[in-house]
Amino acid sequence: MPTDAPFIVAIPARYGSTRLPGKPLLPIAGEPMVVHVARRARAAGAAEVVVATDDARIEAALAHSGVRVAMTRADHASGSDRLAEVATMLGWPDDAIVVNLQGDEPLAPASGIRAVAQALVEDDAPMATLATPLAGSEELFDPNCVKLVRRADGRALYFSRAPLPWPRDAFAQRRDALPAGVPFLRHIGIYAYRAGFLRRFSTLAPTPLERCESLEQLRALEHGHAIAVRIAPEPFPAGVDTPEDLARVERLLARG
Repeated sequence: MPTDAPFIVAIPARYGSTRLPGKPLLPIAGEPMVVHVARRARAAGAAEVVVATDDARIEAALAHSGVRVAMTRADHASGSDRLAEVATMLGWPDDAIVVNLQGDEPLAPASGIRAVAQALVEDDAPMATLATPLAGSEELFDPNCVKLVRRADGRALYFSRAPLPWPRDAFAQRRDALPAGVPFLRHIGIYAYRAGFLRRFSTLAPTPLERCESLEQLRALEHGHAIAVRIAPEPFPAGVDTPEDLARVERLLARG
């Protein structure tokens, strides 16, 4: 289903990676990973798809793909900072909806990309993201799995690497299973912003909780900005961080 408003998908793509150097260019089914990501963005119905990078090798790899490339500075601390530069460079209007789709998400479902954009159509928050129910207690206690809790209106209360929320009575008895009736949610790292807020966000000072948890979205909450959270309409496969992830994606794409 299309969104109620046009949206842009911007893909930050950094060549450097501790575990997988040159990650955006790693081949999957004979094509660079970033090309697969851009194809997902197009399938979602984006009015514009832009890859934001500071590396000429990534620009060259996309030369014949039909995807627009925006060359940015190399000193950005995060993908959102890189996209803020692009928003200014390309003159996106303040109310434009910009989806930040990571360059290592070659299996991102089109429905999820549309859903995070639609969240800003339905909510006047300046920023939106997605979540999905936790699969089990292992995820809850895994610090690499970011959890979140929401307000009654669907906006974020907090994000954490710690177990969240904490069902006191149930966990006093056992912690190897999730008790029923508790809204355990895993954060999915896709964001949508109004372009004006994206530019403003990059100027906000880093905050204590952001530094503590190493979660950039806490900067928005600590500065008093709302984040709309929607449940992903279908499973959102994990991105590529390791050689094993790359092999998994290759197998999934081979199966169609």
